[in-house]
Amino acid sequence: MDWILENGMNEPVAGTPDTWEKLKGDCAGCMNCELGRTRTNLVFGVGNEHADVMFIGEGPGEQEDLQGEPFVGPAGKLLDVMMEIIGLDRSQVYIANIVKCRPPRNRDPLPDEQSACIGWLHRQIALVDPKIFVFLGRIAAMAFIKPDFRITKEHGQWFDVDGRKSMAIYHPSALLRDPSKRPETFVDLKTLQREIKDLHA
Repeated sequence: MDWILENGMNEPVAGTPDTWEKLKGDCAGCMNCELGRTRTNLVFGVGNEHADVMFIGEGPGEQEDLQGEPFVGPAGKLLDVMMEIIGLDRSQVYIANIVKCRPPRNRDPLPDEQSACIGWLHRQIALVDPKIFVFLGRIAAMAFIKPDFRITKEHGQWFDVDGRKSMAIYHPSALLRDPSKRPETFVDLKTLQREIKDLHA
């Protein structure tokens, strides 16, 4: 491979340009943590590879592992509805997870698993170059916004992450478990919609 593991992140060798084809090929062979040994399929990412908006979750679940695509199970169907509310669909955004392989029994990815895998996500971000991040759930928000992020208190607020407008909202799976959070999420989505409109004003 033309890539090295440095501080738990897969970084490009100096002078080697990255491409989607190369990134997908490199990532497909990843065995940087134990999750790679238990996966059915690697779940890379999906959507517009030059999107203004990038949705980032924590990791794939059972249906994602079976189909090799992020957010295709019940939570994914709800995410599609959430995007539709504000005039988006998968052709307009890019969707990826911190870890590309399913944690057993859909548990949260462990810190060492996140560290071993997040380099792939950083390479995806570099290629997409989005203007807005939307973090789905506290795990993704803690990885990018701040380690003590509190999703119940700080969802829907704007933060700066590497010069990009960034917001965390409840993970769709949390909304399936607790529908009472949906009105708050609707407000967050409308806030996101206004920001997207401002991009194209």
